[in-house]
Amino acid sequence: MDRLKLKAVLGSHPHVQAVKSGELRSELFDLDFIEYTPTNTAFKPMVREQAFDVCEMAIVTYLMAKAHGKPLVLLPATMMGRFQHSYALYNPARGMLGPSDLEGKRVGIRSFTTTTGAWIRGILANDCGVNLDRIRWVTFEDPHVAEYVDTTERAPKDKKALEMLLDGGVDAVLGETSNDPKLKPLFPDPAAEAAKWFARRGVVPVNHLVVVTESLARSRPDVVAGIYDLLKQNKEQAGPAATPDFVPFGIEANRKPLELIVDYAFQQGLIPRRYAVEELFDATTRGLN
Repeated sequence: MDRLKLKAVLGSHPHVQAVKSGELRSELFDLDFIEYTPTNTAFKPMVREQAFDVCEMAIVTYLMAKAHGKPLVLLPATMMGRFQHSYALYNPARGMLGPSDLEGKRVGIRSFTTTTGAWIRGILANDCGVNLDRIRWVTFEDPHVAEYVDTTERAPKDKKALEMLLDGGVDAVLGETSNDPKLKPLFPDPAAEAAKWFARRGVVPVNHLVVVTESLARSRPDVVAGIYDLLKQNKEQAGPAATPDFVPFGIEANRKPLELIVDYAFQQGLIPRRYAVEELFDATTRGLN
């Protein structure tokens, strides 16, 4: 059988370098990598047009794509996970602000549907008692999934989130970091807050996993399994996993973070119901560990 040539988009993570360089290869297929910087700019064409065969994807984008019947299949291969507490900023020149002070405030975020945004809002609502409906959300981009009805306020076209934070157009920003000394983290000690949150929840928030097109999954399940095996081999080759593991592979390793982000996405009206973890995968990818 001829080797398949597959169009692929993956970020430049240390644990995928051997696959991206061609050092690690499969006998069944070749991966033709297309670079997108930042990687999240590939998510919209993947969701809307299935522009690639294999693509890194934010988990909330995938959950919403699934809810709207997009022909994509998830692999339990995490490309990026991180604690989220440092991705919330405010401008102390306009008064001190903490997580519990956000109700009634204007909060900027790239898009309401970003995965980092969903994680932080979940933390604010479930761990800090914030009523998310009392926040005025200001967004800068369309959601990746066109069918989602975005009811947020749209920022002026020429404005960026951090710019608006500095000039007082918004009171806080989610999903951004900055070295600007004028800005401070909303959680006063983000590392300590993240450690406490992890001790309570036992979860490292996963941001990006990998999807393939449904047509590839149906026509060549062997190739889909081969993609996963190749990525897993690269992860193992890159060295022992950190504790906790920020890029877990396999259904069981991803179960707790997936259950939690499904909960948060449902609470925030991003998906119509809570999906069981098994529902997020197909017959092939459900068996990958």
